[in-house]
Amino acid sequence: MSHLPFDPLLAAIAVPLAVALMIALGLPKRYAVKFAYVGFGVPALLALHVWYWFPAHAGAEYAFVSRYSTGLDRLGISLHLGLNGIAMPLFVLAGLVGFAAGLYAIQSRAERLKIYLMLLLVMVAGLMGVFASVDVFFFYFFHELALIPTFIMVGVWGGRDRSYAAMKMTIYLTLGAMLSLIGLIAIYVKSGAHSFDLIELRRALTAAPLGDVLQKNLFGLLMFGFGILVSLWPLHTWAPLGYGAAPSSAAMLHAGVLKKFGLYGLVQIALPLLPAGVGHWAVVLAVLAGIGNILVVGLITIAQRDLKQMIGYSSVMHMGYAFLGVACFSVLGSGGVVLMMVAHGLSVALMFLLSTSIYHRTQTFDLSEMGGLAQRTPVLAAFFVVGTFASIGLPGLANFWGELTIFVALWHFSPAFAAVAVAGVVISAIYGLRAAAKVFFGQETEALAQVTSALPPTDLRWSERLPALILLAALFFIGFWPKSITTPLNDTLNALAAEPAAIVAAQ
Repeated sequence: MSHLPFDPLLAAIAVPLAVALMIALGLPKRYAVKFAYVGFGVPALLALHVWYWFPAHAGAEYAFVSRYSTGLDRLGISLHLGLNGIAMPLFVLAGLVGFAAGLYAIQSRAERLKIYLMLLLVMVAGLMGVFASVDVFFFYFFHELALIPTFIMVGVWGGRDRSYAAMKMTIYLTLGAMLSLIGLIAIYVKSGAHSFDLIELRRALTAAPLGDVLQKNLFGLLMFGFGILVSLWPLHTWAPLGYGAAPSSAAMLHAGVLKKFGLYGLVQIALPLLPAGVGHWAVVLAVLAGIGNILVVGLITIAQRDLKQMIGYSSVMHMGYAFLGVACFSVLGSGGVVLMMVAHGLSVALMFLLSTSIYHRTQTFDLSEMGGLAQRTPVLAAFFVVGTFASIGLPGLANFWGELTIFVALWHFSPAFAAVAVAGVVISAIYGLRAAAKVFFGQETEALAQVTSALPPTDLRWSERLPALILLAALFFIGFWPKSITTPLNDTLNALAAEPAAIVAAQ
């Protein structure tokens, strides 16, 4: 129970949409900014509420369940909302990163701020809907709702190469979305459930499983479709370019949350429904993720000299860990994927925020033109170093548990791939610590001295500290108390693990 007189999941979607609509209808700017605080804050508060009240030992059952007729019930489409142990941590992630990105956007003084905030609010509403949807149709619909503002924000408010970046993102992400849609519709048609409801699909496919060949084909569609959306190598090139051009709040939301859509779909939908398909594609997925995402992209990340591009490539690299967890096809591996998604979402959003704060003080993303900034901005330096430690996987921060869990699962899957994943930690330490050293320590460069002499940099303002503190607090909280996520997650994954076993036994 939510202990609220209204549906918290529906409210988390409806409130930001309502504020966006008010802004679109001509709300004056001074009121638009005030209502934007409500639009970004309410989903975060409701996410924390459902996290606190999420029932223990729920198993595969959904909590906070509600269903609303859409007029398409004859097609098996209804707005069915609910959270299980897999969806709940990501719903919380969307609320927290959405709030932090919204706060940072409000103080950004972007041109056409009203429209910018309106698009971010639509994006937040879509993100909350993705993880609250039990109906697969609305799971996909809310993803598209969140994706459209991304293209607009990159194309209008983006930085260097924004037009090319927006076009490339549109082509790649549309292709990935179409492939995954074909796979989802095929599951609906072949299941015989006459419903897009995920619970009904699981029941139907447990009773009458799909054939091995069909499962292999459908999982392949979903793996590459969702994989493009998550930046699976070699279909990843849209991501660093897009994040490098995107305005900071859009990059925080997309890299931190929206990119998790594909991995979430694999864990929540593909693994339980298509177990034979997983077995066929597991080694292929592991090779692409381990060799491609971790080693190849990791080495490319080391070669970057642009701070924001480096963070963009590092995001692609760290998705390799999550894909390896999927390839393990185990409760431990899937649990590590969810932990990794939450931790990476918080840490990469923090790093994009801080990189823009650095740019405002140096007027450059070029690492070779920076140095000695810690003397002038010690708080910014401290935040950046801790964010770097989180990305590397230092104990005490949430990323550590995600990486450790995946490493253990990988050891049972293949010690060779476990060694590849551990090598990725070394790569992360090289580029992360090098970036921190170049930006904040050592001698101030001549190029930076010219900038700082004209405009001496100030440390992080509270308008920047607050969103950064929200993300950092969540990283530490999960790092020190991972059971706040893993207890309901284990219950759900253990319950769902019986379904693939039942499907395989029925074949």
